[in-house]
Amino acid sequence: MSGYARFINWFSTTPVGSWIARTLAARVDPWVYRLSKGRFTSTGTPTIPQLILTTTGRKSGAKRDVQLGYLRDGSDYILVASNFGQQHHPAWALNLAASPQASVYVGGQDVSVVARRVSDAEKERLWPRLVAVIPQFSVYITRTDRNIRVFRLTPTP
Repeated sequence: MSGYARFINWFSTTPVGSWIARTLAARVDPWVYRLSKGRFTSTGTPTIPQLILTTTGRKSGAKRDVQLGYLRDGSDYILVASNFGQQHHPAWALNLAASPQASVYVGGQDVSVVARRVSDAEKERLWPRLVAVIPQFSVYITRTDRNIRVFRLTPTP
């Protein structure tokens, strides 16, 4: 990992970096990522694998985009609802629980997926790989006592 990537990954775990990512980058990054076909985010070249998840709002019924880091597990995408270690689950996780049909934009393509929350045993098995790919999770998990949810998104035909 380059020095730049180490810095960006570290900075995103600081209180200021998490705030910037939650409030500013969360609004800008999906646009930048989509326009660049996955080559760039607001901080430049992505330092972790990223995708845009599109869910259906559980209250509004509107389509909602959020950019997230992911782990590939076979053909599936593994997402962690860390919410930067905040005490509440992110809206996208609640949306997936209410309506598991979603889509991801990754590698310049939209892919239809169906989501399911993984069991605690499966989460435990996946966790070392998740932290190896997205090191921020090792910090975010220390900020909360909630059981951080992990989702498996399986492509659908």
